[in-house]
Amino acid sequence: MRDESDELNARLHRIGKHPFRAKFRLRDRDRAIVDLRGITTIRTHAEQLVEQRLAPAAPDKDGRQTPYRGHPVFVAQHATATCCRTCLARWHDIPAGHALDDAERGYVVEAICRWIADQYTPHRPPP
Repeated sequence: MRDESDELNARLHRIGKHPFRAKFRLRDRDRAIVDLRGITTIRTHAEQLVEQRLAPAAPDKDGRQTPYRGHPVFVAQHATATCCRTCLARWHDIPAGHALDDAERGYVVEAICRWIADQYTPHRPPP
């Protein structure tokens, strides 16, 4: 039996093979933000951004609420298909139309942070 971590890894691997999602990388500026702030602070930013922009049942500007650059969390959201409620439903089986519960928010944040850690330095997460 596979645990949730293995399932998330498999899902992120599958999403990463999609041509649009595969284009996203953690670039120099985003790496510098992770270097400066650390992964713990980046996780806090992810929690706040998910809460504000993704967790409501009907997010403001859904489908257009996540910029493509400006913060490593934004890049990770597009790379992991956690950028809008449509992508969450399509790729992660989290249906739209209800506010995300604690477990769903935690899952989304974990997907984002796992992608950032994997992009940052393979086999060695950021400090």
